[in-house]
Amino acid sequence: MQTKPVLTLEDVKKIAVAAEAEAVANKWAVSIAIVDDGGHLLWFQRLDGAAPLSSHIAPAKARTSALGRRETKVYEEMINNGRVSFIGVPNVDGPLEGGVPIVVDGHVIGAVGVSGVKSNEDAQIAKAGIAALPAA
Repeated sequence: MQTKPVLTLEDVKKIAVAAEAEAVANKWAVSIAIVDDGGHLLWFQRLDGAAPLSSHIAPAKARTSALGRRETKVYEEMINNGRVSFIGVPNVDGPLEGGVPIVVDGHVIGAVGVSGVKSNEDAQIAKAGIAALPAA
């Protein structure tokens, strides 16, 4: 039987603090969602001034990244390159850049989804959060 690491509440808080710090440092009003490897919401926050819609998009990006085991940017590029039928794939409800998987020891143990600024900036915030984990 295989074993794998899992996110603890302490891990999630570290990710959230670092992601928020990146957003605040750049004066970006965003929503930040963190999910486990099954796409279940572990953390959500909407910074002051973030658009209400971002509170739906950030968790969707995180879920899509966790379940797909890759950055959501891959799906956005696939669709932009003409594979529009991919929009109909089940549980891919956040096919926009800004969802980033959390990988530890080769295992996807969750994901961070961010929404509220340009997609590459959303991804920058998510990656800053993940970088707070020493093993990721």
